[in-house]
Amino acid sequence: MAKYVLAIDQGTTGTTALVLDQQLAVRGKRNVEFRQIFPRPGWVEHDLEDIWASTLKAISAALRDASVKPAQLEALGIANQRETALLWDRRTGRPIHNAIVWQDRRTADACNALRAAGKEPWVHEKTGLVLDAYFSATKVRWMLDNVKGAQVRAERGELAFGTVDAALLWRLTGGAVHATDVTNASRTLLMDLAGRQWDDELCQLFGVPRAVLPEIRPSAGVFGTVKGVRGLPDGLPIAGIAGDQQAALVGQACFAEGEAKCTYGTGAFLLMNAGNRPVTSRHGLLGTVAWQVGGEVAYALEGSAFIAGAVVQWLRDGLGLFRKSKEVEALARKVPDSGGVAVVPALAGLGAPHWRQDARGLISGIDRGTTKAHIARAALEGIAFEIYDLAQAMSQDIGKPMPMFRVDGGASTNDLLMQFQADLLQTPIERPRMVETTALGAAFLAGLGTGVWPGIKELSKAWRAGKQFRPRMKPQDRDEHLARWRKAIDRACL
Repeated sequence: MAKYVLAIDQGTTGTTALVLDQQLAVRGKRNVEFRQIFPRPGWVEHDLEDIWASTLKAISAALRDASVKPAQLEALGIANQRETALLWDRRTGRPIHNAIVWQDRRTADACNALRAAGKEPWVHEKTGLVLDAYFSATKVRWMLDNVKGAQVRAERGELAFGTVDAALLWRLTGGAVHATDVTNASRTLLMDLAGRQWDDELCQLFGVPRAVLPEIRPSAGVFGTVKGVRGLPDGLPIAGIAGDQQAALVGQACFAEGEAKCTYGTGAFLLMNAGNRPVTSRHGLLGTVAWQVGGEVAYALEGSAFIAGAVVQWLRDGLGLFRKSKEVEALARKVPDSGGVAVVPALAGLGAPHWRQDARGLISGIDRGTTKAHIARAALEGIAFEIYDLAQAMSQDIGKPMPMFRVDGGASTNDLLMQFQADLLQTPIERPRMVETTALGAAFLAGLGTGVWPGIKELSKAWRAGKQFRPRMKPQDRDEHLARWRKAIDRACL
């Protein structure tokens, strides 16, 4: 009898469901977008009910596309937008506030205060992270401070905290399981990276009661079973969970130390397998957990560009340069270059290696000859420049050039962007046949957790390159591009 695995990839702007067969072939796929909430400048929120509704719709449609009955599913895996934080009532399951999204900057001042107090070196050593509003701990603290009665209820154990994976797990199991996996826990600023457990000193620093925290578990293994969910059978094992970027690292089959992937989604995230011990970056990168399967643990170095595909959405929705995001490449190809225009996509500050919460987006080099095509091309180049900075920092940390570079995510289908990226990096780029590697990683972890696949070699054998981009830009032209980028970055950080 055929075996199928369902993967939920719960992203920042939409939820994707994939149905895969035992040969890791996609049988059905559906994406459902949901509402973005911007209460104030710099604030970004999601309604958990919107996320849940999009998840159910995506699952139903993907199963229908695959002509697979729910009873034929062997396991369910979850990948999720990571640092987005939620607090909900344990009795009702309803959130006490909208989810505060990873892009949200409302707690920047709180992070600055901790940094001014000299806490960052200690926090970095313990967590592998930096003090930034990007991560979950200060978001939880904000909700406890700003929702009436939340602090008292949290201390009584009436509230539960979780990133989106934990909230989905809670709902999928009918409130029976409050847990997260080690990759998501490693993004909260509350977990000791080496010990992979919640840390009392960190909880005290950020004022987060231990009573609200979920149990930390390995990424593969049965977390719980589905109960009372429309369209899914009771008893279906939920057997794989990972943050979206770690799931993509698995989906790209980067199982050897030094192998790296970059996901171009709403943001862009470069991760490199760093082996079985935590690595402390000297160049502004993050140390994080890549995955844990049983007792086997892999760590990663990570660099994050907060805004990647989101700058294309802004060109579409904010400036009205085109109607559909996929039209940006055709528009950008109308000109041979950016005409001296540079776009710094710092619409939510700058992440690694700059870590400037106060940076703002910038378009520079405009003159009377500038057209919307120049701006579109410069925006795509700005994404590639961000990744170049991350790759350079990563190479400095490991002391050698990056040996491989695989790409995935929606924006990786943009050939113009990928060629420019290869030109900047002077490294060939491989794009797999299946770019939905985040969902693939979640499905594979779930299959490992239930025995559908015996080990990681199964995924390594199934991975297939789709297209390769080789560097072809002249060194002088590359140097000119980089010089223009450096000037633009300096201006964005004034």
